[in-house]
This record gives sequence, structure tokens and C-alpha cells, in this order.
Amino acid sequence: QLQLVESGGGLVQPGGSLRLSCAASGFTLGYYAIGWFRQAPGKEREGVSCISSSGGSTNYADSVKGRFTISRDNAKNTVYLQMNSLKPEDTAVYYCAADKGPTYYSGSYYCRSLIASLFGSWGQGTQVTVSS
Repeated sequence: QLQLVESGGGLVQPGGSLRLSCAASGFTLGYYAIGWFRQAPGKEREGVSCISSSGGSTNYADSVKGRFTISRDNAKNTVYLQMNSLKPEDTAVYYCAADKGPTYYSGSYYCRSLIASLFGSWGQGTQVTVSS
């Protein structure tokens, strides 16, 4: 019933930009913190960025700070990830996921932790390939 769909991935040259979207259906996205995660072949799923339910706070992995920007439009039930200055090491399948609610952790902890296993309602992922 809680579904997320990622879109916006594709092939881009190093230094280029992409904007990913995470659209929700079946629930109100504004109730949840939303995280972006990525998984490259042979690597574990890692946290990329997270935004609080209100959009008032964000968190980024060190590897993407200064290059990626997360935002949300709760009226559209959508979270975005603007990716600039892309590098080959950014190549991965990108997923968005919603937090599991305050029964498990405080609202702020989900984004501070950026731990994939704490999130639920995962989307199917969108491929981002950075190559010349």
C-alpha cells in the first residue's frame, strides 16, 4: 500500500547532472523522512542523502556533499535529488525509501543515521551511470 517510484536516472558524462525524483502513492509523503540510497555492483547499499518530513533538515554522505541537493515538494508527494558534478564512482542503482515511523526511532534519527535497514517502503530503483 505504501509505494515509492524512482525516476530520472540515465547515462551522463563525468561532470554532468541528473535530477532524480521519488514519487509516492498510497500514502502522504509529507508524513515521512525520505532517504536516498545507492548500490553499486559488489558493494553494499549506502546512504546518500535524507530529508526530514517537513524538509527542515537534511543530511548527506561525505562523498556527495557539495554536489548533491535533496529537496521535497509535499504538495506533489515527491522528493528530488539534484546531482551535479557527477563522477564515475556515483554509478549505481539509486533508491528512495521512507522511514518506519516514531515507534522505532525519533523522527530525526532516521536522517542522522542514513542506515538503509532502518527504512522501509523501498522503491524499485533507477540506474545512474556516469561514464565518458
